Amino acid sequence: MTAFLALHNTLTRQTEPFAPIDPACIKMYVCGPTVYDFAHIGNARPVVVFDVLARLLRRLYPRLVYVRNITDIDDKIIHAAAQGGESIESITTRTTKQFHDDMAALGALPPDIEPRATDHVSEMIELIVKLIDRGHAYIGEDHVLFNVPSMPNYGRLSGRNRDEQIAGARVDVAPYKKDPADFVLWKPSTDDQPGWDSPWGRGRPGWHIECSAMAETHLGLPFDLHGGGLDLVFPHHENEIAQSCGASDCGDSHAMARYWLHNGFLMVEGQKMSKSLGNFLTVRELLNDFQGEVIRLTLLATHYRQPIDFTRDGLKQSKQTLDRLYGVLRAAADLPINMVEPPTSIMAALCDDLNTPQAIVILHELVTATTTAKDSTKRAEARDQLLAAGLALGLLQQEPESWLHWQPTGAGLEAAAIEAKILARQQARKDKNFLESDRIRDELLAAGIMLEDGPKGTIWRRA
Repeated sequence: MTAFLALHNTLTRQTEPFAPIDPACIKMYVCGPTVYDFAHIGNARPVVVFDVLARLLRRLYPRLVYVRNITDIDDKIIHAAAQGGESIESITTRTTKQFHDDMAALGALPPDIEPRATDHVSEMIELIVKLIDRGHAYIGEDHVLFNVPSMPNYGRLSGRNRDEQIAGARVDVAPYKKDPADFVLWKPSTDDQPGWDSPWGRGRPGWHIECSAMAETHLGLPFDLHGGGLDLVFPHHENEIAQSCGASDCGDSHAMARYWLHNGFLMVEGQKMSKSLGNFLTVRELLNDFQGEVIRLTLLATHYRQPIDFTRDGLKQSKQTLDRLYGVLRAAADLPINMVEPPTSIMAALCDDLNTPQAIVILHELVTATTTAKDSTKRAEARDQLLAAGLALGLLQQEPESWLHWQPTGAGLEAAAIEAKILARQQARKDKNFLESDRIRDELLAAGIMLEDGPKGTIWRRA
């Protein structure tokens, strides 16, 4: 355990020393995906950010319980099922697997617990009953709504005043509301919509109550950390706090989680990502052209709390960076590997509110230390530190040869064809036919294949 971890708390708007409730077991909840389509790059950012935090916490503390939910009750899912003629269960099963596969490709480790909303409806109903009994919720036209004015601290997380709260809730304006800012906890379902029996009739939960119920079920209250994207601060996380605090009747915004962390917004090529602009990027599409680590490094190159402009040029720069790192690892492949702890400089950067840009600078310093080492012992030590630093960031997890030989889907020469040309070039050189040798080298270079001749023969990588 360490005392120097500091994290920016959205609740207090300050970067604070992390003081866990129980240092023997850290508890963290992160809002997961609504599973109705492929995950886009904006969905991927919080997954990568909180994966780095989870890796860090597991190094600093004896145990971490990391919970990230699956939202499989939602009007978007119902709409997708109606539009595509596919059952809701089929859609959520298929898209959940797609999400898992895509996030694994980005090097994100799975959470310890991944609750599905459909498995926790009874807990949601129990929570709503508590809110009604305590005067924080009411029934209106078969709906159950949260009574926002009953919570004096409502708005503390987002810092929104009364007018801003109402403006943000206008999507739910309805005649059965007592107050414009009130939000839905339970709503009726038609015969063709998914529904569950409840004291208020057949229906389904609102989105916000789902996370309150799942977080409390698996972590208890309060827990240490709650994370998500900046877009969730209001209304989702604000409403979670209101629900959890209202049900416990404590009125303290810390009653749900002590620290609230939010990653910044994501733009694409300087614009808001949207299908109408043609810049809507899914992780699955990007993985056709780039390795997952390229996407991960691009996301980590900007501090998590800052907005990020996700560009193709940024992806290409990340690929060049990783090509260099893996090239150094390949050059040191003959040296024995010892598992070591990450350098203190990397740990200090990550403990400084997940300063991943600074951690990436340190990766470059470790590359320099590896390539300039004066003897094999020092070279191996620097290489081992580079590997350990990469692991802390979820990078450098592949075999160097596999990385350097990878190509986009359906593009370029296959490895067998490249090896055949290298053998032909070696024979030409042996026969002193240097014109033919140079011709083959130039042909491979034109195809994006870089050759490196060394004392142990010729190795290659893709440009």
